[in-house]
Amino acid sequence: MIPKTKDLFDLTKTAAAPLLEKTEYPWEALAGLKDFIRALGATLPEEEYEKRGEDIWVSRSASVAPTAYLGGPCIVMEGAEVRHCAFIRSAAIVGRGAVLGNSCEMKNAVLFDGAQVPHFNYVGDSFLGWKAHLGAGAITSNIKSDRKNIVVRDGEERIETGLRKIGSMVGDLVEVGCNSVLCPGSVIGRNTTVYPLCRVRGVVPADSVCKGEKTEKKRPD
Repeated sequence: MIPKTKDLFDLTKTAAAPLLEKTEYPWEALAGLKDFIRALGATLPEEEYEKRGEDIWVSRSASVAPTAYLGGPCIVMEGAEVRHCAFIRSAAIVGRGAVLGNSCEMKNAVLFDGAQVPHFNYVGDSFLGWKAHLGAGAITSNIKSDRKNIVVRDGEERIETGLRKIGSMVGDLVEVGCNSVLCPGSVIGRNTTVYPLCRVRGVVPADSVCKGEKTEKKRPD
């Protein structure tokens, strides 16, 4: 079964909650993310957030490297880190305590609170849940090679999204290993581990271990 927004994420762990709670599936929020960020940013208190240029808000407790590029609209929240040579192209929320690391690119995406994309990652048209983590070099591919609209699949279940660009919906507490590729429209359930060097397509269930073509349920500790 294809997980819904409420199955993937604790919406108390993101400033994007008012946008996501209106959706059945999280990719439905992608089209409205840019306008949502602009509206939210305009409400942020000046004593807590510095406005940098047009439609860019940075928490005064956040750390942004001087070599990082912030493209609006974007919000960098309390305690977040945007490290050396990170590139926010546009339409991004870096959540409380989240990390966007060196030489990473982010576009039309949300990092929930505590999410980490620390090294050489691409996050496009995606949502990464609370404390989700991408290992070095892992990317969310967001467009098919044939440029056709993306269909989200789980076995025989199919959802025609009508969208040409969707990255990945990565649930809370997911660990993605180094140099893995999450194919367009992939959905990874909460508390799942993806091994390094995996190609992930379709849906990976919650509480699982994904080893590429093989997925199994996690064993109890």
